[in-house]
Amino acid sequence: MAFLLELVPALAAGMLLARGHPHLAGRLAGPLMRWGVPVSITGLLLRSGLHWRYGQVLLLAAGAVLAALLLLALVPPLRAGFRTPQQRLGAVVGNTAYFGIPAALALLPAGAVGYSISYDLAATLFTWSIGPSLIGGMPLRVGVLLRAMAASPATQGLLGAVLLQWTPWHQTLAAALWWPARLVIWLSLVVVGLRLGPVLGARLPPRLLPALLVKLLVFPLLLLAGVELLGLEEPARSAVVLQAAAPTAIAVLLLSEAGGSEPDSSAAGGGETVFEAAALVLWSTLLALVSVPLWAWALGAGRPLGA
Repeated sequence: MAFLLELVPALAAGMLLARGHPHLAGRLAGPLMRWGVPVSITGLLLRSGLHWRYGQVLLLAAGAVLAALLLLALVPPLRAGFRTPQQRLGAVVGNTAYFGIPAALALLPAGAVGYSISYDLAATLFTWSIGPSLIGGMPLRVGVLLRAMAASPATQGLLGAVLLQWTPWHQTLAAALWWPARLVIWLSLVVVGLRLGPVLGARLPPRLLPALLVKLLVFPLLLLAGVELLGLEEPARSAVVLQAAAPTAIAVLLLSEAGGSEPDSSAAGGGETVFEAAALVLWSTLLALVSVPLWAWALGAGRPLGA
């Protein structure tokens, strides 16, 4: 119940606002990504504390996302089942910042937040560095990766937390930033609702079912196997799996709107691939409202914050 109370009101508010304010998402998203998300991540990390195992989670997430994208793009049978870059990205890249971290706050103890943010850092890096290349046919270069890492709100928030952690007033700052951090997360969910509002009611194309199945079931299972092999304990174990189970990232839709369709895609033009991205985000988000709590229950981690 805490999970639904954390997410549903903000998502619903965004969907309702989308009817009368179709451009509000663009106005909110810029300041949120530039200023709000770094401040929020800094506050959440200061509250949960920093741990060396965060690096393990970051490397695991980066390796899993990269390996999955390469398999879907290069293995012929898999590429045939995931024919557009929207389907391949949508099956792997999750809405970890706008959905996964609020889910962790609602379903996991406070100590899990740092692991969730570490996963989000890796996912954000690959989404905004490899994503444009996959969707728009841009060449992938090391410089692009480094610039994407430097510009990532997750990186900026992590650096802020590392610097402030060494100051004598870090506990005071953690308390002061806690509610602003929660407000940023709530506004981020409103932005998701604003983006989903225009496509609400659209039918789910059957060709997107494999991507949804992989995103909500197969990919979390693979990450569960990864954390078991590494011997990660709670709350890192549950944090990684819940982040992997997050619905398709809103960034897939934004990249599709900006980059158009892949030249060799069989889809009927850029408008069709943008619709695919929007449908993946919509349906995966709606289904994740049920599947993510089920994952938490299966992992034995279904405890509200502070329990």
